[in-house]
Amino acid sequence: MPEHIVKAYDEQLKRLAGTIARMGGLAEAQIADAIEALVKRNTALASTTVESDAKVDELERDIDNQAIQLLALRQPVAGDLRRIVAALRIASDLERIADYAANVAKRAVALAQVAPVRPLHAVPRMGKVVREMVKDVLDAYANRDVDKAIAVWNRDEELDDMHSSLFRELLTYMMEDPRNITASTHLLFIAKNIERIGDHATNIAETIHFLVVGTPLKGSRPKGDMTSFAVVQPKDGGAR
Repeated sequence: MPEHIVKAYDEQLKRLAGTIARMGGLAEAQIADAIEALVKRNTALASTTVESDAKVDELERDIDNQAIQLLALRQPVAGDLRRIVAALRIASDLERIADYAANVAKRAVALAQVAPVRPLHAVPRMGKVVREMVKDVLDAYANRDVDKAIAVWNRDEELDDMHSSLFRELLTYMMEDPRNITASTHLLFIAKNIERIGDHATNIAETIHFLVVGTPLKGSRPKGDMTSFAVVQPKDGGAR
């Protein structure tokens, strides 16, 4: 980005981007900690992860204030205006990502109180994919890398496919033994939260395209989530 005659203006824009980077780093850490707390049944880590969500909220408020100040005092146009609008959009998505990570951590506390269930093994794999998506899209923002952003945008379908597969597995698992219902229901919500994190990473990728190119990313968003249409029959076909 070209520098402005007023040095303070550039410093304000750099500070805005730096705050986005800090917010993204906290959101990444929350995802990692939430998944670890789930896998290791670590309620202390889960509780800490939930509490750390307040720091992300605080940074979002800081970004809002910085953006309002820039809009009021600098009256930005063209690329500068896109930088500020993009920062507001990305901050909103990061706040939601952190919220979903906190939700996973809350469910991890509940799951630690019951016996482990077999389908849990699929959740860390989903967590790994979504963490990579968030990391890559934040790198794409820092480097204004449109190609990397589009790669994240395309990868959302992989995450959706994993979510649909786990959804079916959990439904089957619950039908096999009603004692699995409580734990499996928590896992269903956890899987959906992780899938939604991927959606927000995809939102950020679209914002990066708008920021760098100046136009929306064309084409239909790739989606593989078929849980709304899933029908799982008992092994006996439900006959009585």
